[in-house]
Amino acid sequence: MMSKATKRPRESAVTDTPVLARLAALKRMSVRELKAEWEVLFRNPAPNNSRGYLEMRLAWRIQELSLGGLSRETARMLDLLADEIDGASDRKAIIADPRNPVIGTRLVREWDGVEHTVTVMRDGFEWQGRRFKSLSAAARAISGSNWNGYRFFGLGDARRVER
Repeated sequence: MMSKATKRPRESAVTDTPVLARLAALKRMSVRELKAEWEVLFRNPAPNNSRGYLEMRLAWRIQELSLGGLSRETARMLDLLADEIDGASDRKAIIADPRNPVIGTRLVREWDGVEHTVTVMRDGFEWQGRRFKSLSAAARAISGSNWNGYRFFGLGDARRVER
């Protein structure tokens, strides 16, 4: 982390201003001023003259510098998603939902008087010998209607605990 003594004079004044005031100031700046702000915050020339793009990225950078960036886990998840979309990954990166129970866990739910058991697998879920990519797909097969799979099996609050 840089101390105030090592910052450039303009940068020090910019980072001492409250975040909301700095974000509001972006709307009042000309494109030329936005590009100058870009050079201060990114230490590179601005990539283009699109006002919307410059405002959006500068707003992100101001918040990132003041409040902190993405967590390591979030950055890793985004990298895996980008690799998966681009098909650039050399590895079989399976993106696991943190709400999923441990592999091998058996989820039991009674539906229409019948007890149904779904097993958590490494790459999805299994019910009655059939594989499903998502818990919602398994819940749909059991109930015949669309369900959030985590809620169907009583795991709905797991997401809130993560936050």
